[in-house]
Amino acid sequence: MQTYIAHYRSPSASAQRAKGVFEFESDARAGTKANGHDARMRMLELFGKDAVSWTIDKVERKKSREAVGDGQLELDFRAPKPVRKRAKKKEYW
Repeated sequence: MQTYIAHYRSPSASAQRAKGVFEFESDARAGTKANGHDARMRMLELFGKDAVSWTIDKVERKKSREAVGDGQLELDFRAPKPVRKRAKKKEYW
């Protein structure tokens, strides 16, 4: 099973505003209805009846620890891109 991270939020008019993320596992591919359904069910398991009106904004795959790196920054030694000059407008007067 793949682990995913879902971002949720409560409606704007709600008295109790809620916004956050949670993790869930799903066999479905990312971006499918089945994956969204698994996210919704997990959200209801975690937060109960308060989460009925909440929406899930985004679902993304959780990266493994090896893919994230050890906190080491990467240096970019490529030459900077040349600055593009804007074309002058022609005056028709």
